[in-house]
Amino acid sequence: MTEIDPISLEIMRNQLEAVAEEMGQVLIRGAYSPNIKERRDCSTALFDAEGRLIAQAEHIPVHLGAMPEAVAAIGDRDPQSGDVWLLNDPFRGGTHLPDLTMVSPITINGDRFGFAVSRAHHADVGGMTPGSMPAGAREIYQEGLRIPPLRIVAGGEQNEDILELLLANVRNRAERAADLRAQIAANERAETRLSALHADYGTERLLAAFDAVVEYSKKRMENAIDELPTGTFEARDVLEGDGISTEDIPIQATVTIENRSVTVSFDGTASQVAGNLNAPRAVTKSAVYFVIRAVTDPDIPPNHGCYLPVDVSIPAGSLLDPNPPAAVVGGNVETSQRVTDTVLSAFAKAVPDRLPAQSQGTMNNLTIGSRDGEAFSYYETIGGGFGARPTADGMDGVQVGMTNTLNTPIEALEAEYPLRVMRYALRAKSGGRGQFRGGDGIERRLKIEVPATVSLLTDRRRHPPGGVAGGENGACGENLVDGEPVGAKTTLEVEVGTTVTVRTPGGGGHGPPADDPDAESS
Repeated sequence: MTEIDPISLEIMRNQLEAVAEEMGQVLIRGAYSPNIKERRDCSTALFDAEGRLIAQAEHIPVHLGAMPEAVAAIGDRDPQSGDVWLLNDPFRGGTHLPDLTMVSPITINGDRFGFAVSRAHHADVGGMTPGSMPAGAREIYQEGLRIPPLRIVAGGEQNEDILELLLANVRNRAERAADLRAQIAANERAETRLSALHADYGTERLLAAFDAVVEYSKKRMENAIDELPTGTFEARDVLEGDGISTEDIPIQATVTIENRSVTVSFDGTASQVAGNLNAPRAVTKSAVYFVIRAVTDPDIPPNHGCYLPVDVSIPAGSLLDPNPPAAVVGGNVETSQRVTDTVLSAFAKAVPDRLPAQSQGTMNNLTIGSRDGEAFSYYETIGGGFGARPTADGMDGVQVGMTNTLNTPIEALEAEYPLRVMRYALRAKSGGRGQFRGGDGIERRLKIEVPATVSLLTDRRRHPPGGVAGGENGACGENLVDGEPVGAKTTLEVEVGTTVTVRTPGGGGHGPPADDPDAESS
């Protein structure tokens, strides 16, 4: 067996991660939709022939942790050189329908070396509302076109029939086609770059590097877990309704740390719900993996080895592992955030001095699309307050938890859509007071210049992000249409001139605040 010395391992690890990063650059530069080219709501990764994650770009946590399920979904479908497999089915390796995933086998000199994977949130994939994020969906068929694993490119030849079928079922046909081409190009770049590494190192040494980077991350994760207190720690939190009912939906997490490993059980979590807050199993696991990395050492190279010491137990048929045809579009964006909050709260009982107060805990999903006329679909997740840290204030107006996107710049937004930005600012004093204050949320107000459909998928509108150690809670979020409050999860038909305002939650404070409310927080 070829041994990889530590210096060579570090060089080769960075080269493999550069392959994934360059894939992402190709995808972002080649995309047409603001959602990908501006917000960068996309992710790329490199897998080996066994389906192990070898390297990923630092993109969207909820995408990346779930990607192994997509690779596994095509593993028994006889993928061949020159193929590109497309899927979005949440029950066969996807997350939610707007996230289209492409998996391409990488073949060098006739031998399978791995898979290139790209996942991008497309601004529309059909369904009952523009943008494919309907608040009131009761089954997955209402959320858009459901794509099982199939070849969109076979042996290097694009399958025009499949592409035509897909484009016939979506709004923004030209934009969808361009974004799909960008994903194919990203996957092609991975094969080019990995072939160059193979030319430098040869088969035996490159395969040894795959094993070495996985083993390196596994050992570092085990060592990091070994530094945590052993024991069992529990936490419970809720989601504020599912779009059909406004009743709270409980999530229960039990974290057990022992023998250099972590087990996370979700026994006690609600059964799957009628609305779209159900989270596919891959999304739930992705949230757990994100928390484990955040609690241990975020600098551990993210690959298959990171997750080997982690076991996730989820009751079948529950909110976090639903049975089809459950609606799931909100599970990917909102339930994943609450899973993150709940598991972090359980870990906080083990290492309270290491973790912040609660952050905004929602993606504040806003979708606006045309009812008639020229089709458009605007989609955005809006940042909010980050929880105060044990030694520092929380950050203002940032994405938290399972999302890592940028915003859509005002100039790009107004150039692309019949929308005008009336206000975009921080919500002053929305962060919880404390020895260290929580970060402030954001207010974003848009004026809509055509008749449109508006969908909001949000949370933390009733239950605020919690402060810790005597810190105060952050402010709840608010959704307004023409100045009047609307529900956390709602779809509305609106007329020309309507304004939509989203005020995002602030983060919780950390430590008791000073007696003087106007005193400096740190």
